[in-house]
Amino acid sequence: MHIMRSMVIGLTIIGFGLADLGCTPADPKYGQEHVQTLATRRRQVWAVGPCVNLSGERGVDPFLQADLLFHKLQEVQGVTVIPVNRVAEVYAALQIDHVSSPAQAALVCDLLQCDGLVIPTVTIFDSYDPPKFAGSLVLFIKPASFSRPVTIDPRELARRATPLKVEEIPPTDDLVQAVGMFDAANGTVRDRIHAYSTGRKDVQGPLGEREFFLVMDRYCEFAYSQLIGDVIASPKLKGL
Repeated sequence: MHIMRSMVIGLTIIGFGLADLGCTPADPKYGQEHVQTLATRRRQVWAVGPCVNLSGERGVDPFLQADLLFHKLQEVQGVTVIPVNRVAEVYAALQIDHVSSPAQAALVCDLLQCDGLVIPTVTIFDSYDPPKFAGSLVLFIKPASFSRPVTIDPRELARRATPLKVEEIPPTDDLVQAVGMFDAANGTVRDRIHAYSTGRKDVQGPLGEREFFLVMDRYCEFAYSQLIGDVIASPKLKGL
């Protein structure tokens, strides 16, 4: 009797084990993220400057925003990125706290031995669900003909960055700008977030795609990725 009972229990355990093997879930599919590519004749080296905060929100950290942009630019094929701390060191050496003119930007690029300087600006920053973000990216391209002056006068740099008349600001091909407003209450923005999150979210996590709506840093990364796409699509970059 005891032998029969033991055999029944053993067969039951083996049956449950086989059932567990048959019900093993498949590996989750994370998807493939979209990779952006800069189509230029040679690889570009861009530096990221501190963010300009025009949103009125104290919670916008200029260096954190620049770091978020830095990480998104690193994902772009064809671009090597210099982090914001290197740019801040050059700002301190030049006794400036921001770049106000293409001439200043060209000098910063020359000192960093890079091809361009990217400056982010935040104009709307609302982290409450649904989040809102508006801002711009300005890419200053160092002119091929730029020659660093023998002596650098910070006061002269500041004076040149403030023209007397708006008409005196000449048009230039050495500047690319992208501007965008991203309101998560809009269906088109949500569709773009869904496409962007493919391959970039933890499909086994508790939030999934909702992370991009609840974590503002993730939402800012999405916004910067969209702005970067507009910048690298500019025809001004084709000849570089």
